[in-house]
Amino acid sequence: MTFNDGRMFYKEPKNTKEFYWTSHIKRKMWHYGLGEGRLRRVLKSPARREEGIAPSTIALMQPASPAGKTTCPPKRRTEIWLMYQVVGKKKKMISAWRYPGISPKGKEIPIPEDILEELRSEGVLTKAEK
Repeated sequence: MTFNDGRMFYKEPKNTKEFYWTSHIKRKMWHYGLGEGRLRRVLKSPARREEGIAPSTIALMQPASPAGKTTCPPKRRTEIWLMYQVVGKKKKMISAWRYPGISPKGKEIPIPEDILEELRSEGVLTKAEK
């Protein structure tokens, strides 16, 4: 599905033999203005890799712009996070979000509360997790 809501032109990612895209991540890609190519780039060369909050998931992070290549002050920098799970030979893309600022290394993954609530309501997370 492709549509234009006045903010941006959005092309929904297609499931392939390599990737499965959940409806949750499709909505978040539209919300945060992230394309399939941008998330594949995060997957291919992450700046950081953490354990995800859902069982057997992995969270990857990449700065929204490469270090030294931005004129934004440090307060305006953002990070792009991707959470996925390996199921058989496929990567199940679960969620993606932009984190405002620079997240602390080695600590709990900074996931916005609205995303956590959506993941719980969709059954990806249980109430006991996070």
